This record gives sequence, structure tokens and C-alpha cells, in this order.
Amino acid sequence: MTSLEGWWAYAFIAIAGWLATDIWRWLGVVAGNRLREDSEVLNWVRAVATALVAAVVAKLILYPTGVLETSPLWLRLGSIIVGAAAFFAAGQKPAVGIATAILALAAGLYWLGF
Repeated sequence: MTSLEGWWAYAFIAIAGWLATDIWRWLGVVAGNRLREDSEVLNWVRAVATALVAAVVAKLILYPTGVLETSPLWLRLGSIIVGAAAFFAAGQKPAVGIATAILALAAGLYWLGF
């Protein structure tokens, strides 16, 4: 058995992964150059993207897995509320809201002994 045996599987994963994602990126660049920023299509894309992010956040809060699953619901909801308050207080900067929510959750978990 050589060290290169089975390398083709990793190469296949890398190439297949690259093809599966890069084609859509290039198509997005080509299509994006032809869209107006205030077009209905772009508004629809923004709405779908926002809904997907909201669904993922809701799933993480209401049906978490791993260590977060054992944390209380009030702590997860409280962290989101604190993060949203920081987001609006900082002039709607997403990084501030996300960082604040993570810090609030981490502090709460530490306080509860996790």
C-alpha cells in the first residue's frame, strides 16, 4: 500500500465540490451584472435569502443539537433578544448583533456551569 493509494477519492471530492459550487458562482456573476439593484427579481432573492437565514436561526434556537440542546430555552431566546438590541443600538451592524448574541449565550452557559 502506497501513500498515494486512494488519492483519487479525495481528488474526486475536491473537483466535484468545486464544479458543483463554482458553476453557480460564475452564473451568478454573469446574471448579476445584468440585473438592476432595485429589480423585482433581486428583491425576491433578498426575501428568500432572509427567510432562509431566519429559518436556520429559528431552528438553532428552538431545536438545537449538541451542547446547546441541554441549554435552557430562555437563555437562547434571551441571547437573541440581547443581540437584536445591540444590532439596533449600533446602527444595524450585523457583526455587532451576532457578536453580542454569541457573547451573551457564552456568558449564560458559563454562568449556568456548562
